[in-house]
Amino acid sequence: MTSPLNGPRLPARSGKARQLVVFLHGYGADGNDLIDLGRQWQAVMPDAAFVSPHAPEPCGMSPMGRQWFGLTMRDPDERWRGVVKARPVLDAFLDAELAALGVDESQLALVGFSQGTMMALHVGLRRPRAPAAIVGYSGTLVGPEHLAEATARTAQGGPPRVLLAHGDQDEMIPVDALFQACEDLAKANIPAEFHLSLGVGHGIDGGGLTHGALFVAAGFGVRVKRRGR
Repeated sequence: MTSPLNGPRLPARSGKARQLVVFLHGYGADGNDLIDLGRQWQAVMPDAAFVSPHAPEPCGMSPMGRQWFGLTMRDPDERWRGVVKARPVLDAFLDAELAALGVDESQLALVGFSQGTMMALHVGLRRPRAPAAIVGYSGTLVGPEHLAEATARTAQGGPPRVLLAHGDQDEMIPVDALFQACEDLAKANIPAEFHLSLGVGHGIDGGGLTHGALFVAAGFGVRVKRRGR
């Protein structure tokens, strides 16, 4: 199985990948924007491989960057049409990566930033089997009215574990999007944890990064050794 997507990768530090973390970058960036997060998470998850694919389209507003879908901010339905259109190519990429490593969704984590969060939530909640964890930084939930489609479940029968993180000074996607997403997911019986980064704009701070790493590791069943214990 092949996919038109590609991007920077980090092999498992242990030498044998037993988990897969996929980073989904924001609008106007590319896969290089997030792969360094994997370098910071390797110590916590030595058996995880990391990949950060470039989105499929050149960015209309930033020719050097990429986009999962176009944004004009003038059409209220463009985000929904965008995630629906981009979903098949991302699903195909995930299928190919899992097959190449010989792991299944129980050892998959999707980690998005901004537009990448929109994709992580849309796709992760609709996979045939739920990923171990979905982490969304500085993003929003697209199409909450369509959450009846969000039927992805773990082998134990529950919804995927979701963590949303946001800066309270975000000028691009206001922090209210975090609370609205948590509320909408709860209505669909998909509980979500959240992390609020005080004084942070449209970005990821150290606290959010650490929380995300520990959340993903817990989803994989990785025991993280605490200092002094």
